[in-house]
Amino acid sequence: MRKMGSSSSETKLLQELILYAASAALSCLVLFAGLRHLDPNREASKKALEHKKEIAKRLGRPLINTNPYEDVIACDVINPDHIDVEFESIGGLEAIKQALYELVILPLRRPELFSHGKLLGPQKGVLLYGPPGTGKTMLAKAIAKESGAVFINVRISNLMSKWFGDAQKLVAAVFSLAYKLQPAIIFIDEVDSFLGQRRNTDHEAMTNMKTEFMALWDGFTTDQNARVMVLAATNRPSELDEAILRRLPQAFEIGLPDRRERVEILKVIL
Repeated sequence: MRKMGSSSSETKLLQELILYAASAALSCLVLFAGLRHLDPNREASKKALEHKKEIAKRLGRPLINTNPYEDVIACDVINPDHIDVEFESIGGLEAIKQALYELVILPLRRPELFSHGKLLGPQKGVLLYGPPGTGKTMLAKAIAKESGAVFINVRISNLMSKWFGDAQKLVAAVFSLAYKLQPAIIFIDEVDSFLGQRRNTDHEAMTNMKTEFMALWDGFTTDQNARVMVLAATNRPSELDEAILRRLPQAFEIGLPDRRERVEILKVIL
C-alpha cells in the first residue's frame, strides 16, 4: 500500500511539474508576443529587413548585416552587371583606357598580383578631370563594369542631415559598406562641390564632414588588401583641396576629342 501511495504521489508531482512548465512556457510566449506587438519599431524593422533583401537581390550579393546609415547609402549602390557601359562603348581615349585598365581594373580583378609590396599595390584614388560633357561619368561607369566592382554613387544630398553627428555617420557608412561589398568603387561626381578648398566661411558641419571623409580615406589606403578605391570627377580641378589632391595620386585629363577620336566616337554611335 505504501509503494502504491508513493508511486501515486510521484506521478501527481510529475504531472504538476509538467503542468507548471507548460504554463510557464505559455506565459513567456504570450509575454514575448505582447512585447513584440508593443514594440514601436516593429514595422520599421520589418520594412528595413525587406529593404535589405531587395538590395541584396539587386546587387546579386548575399544578405549582409548593415546598420540604418549603410541602408541609406545602399540605395545608391549599382550592380556592375546592370551597367550597360563598357570601354568599347567609349570612342577614343585609348591611352587613358589602357592606363586605367592597368592601374585600376586589373588590381580589382586580380588582387593577388598586386600583394607583394606597396609600390605594386592598387591605386586607392583616381581623379578624372576635364571640360563638361567629355565622358568622365561614362568612363567611371565603364571602369566599374570592366572591374566587376559595385558602384557606390556618393551624392552630397544623401550625406547631409539635420541631426547633429548624422552626417559623419553617413560618411562612415560609405566606407564601411564599401568594405562589406568589395570590390567596390566609391564615385564622387563634381567632387569640387564636396571636397573643395576649405575656407573660413565654410559651415562647421561641412568642415567636419570633409575631415571625417579624409580620415576614413586614409584608413583604407593603409590597408593594401582592401579592394576599395575612390574615383572622383570634376571640371574644376583647381578648386580641390590640396589634401584631397594628395589622396588622388593618379589624375587623368579627359579633354575634348581630336579629329581621330571624333571619328571613333561616330563609329560607336553609328
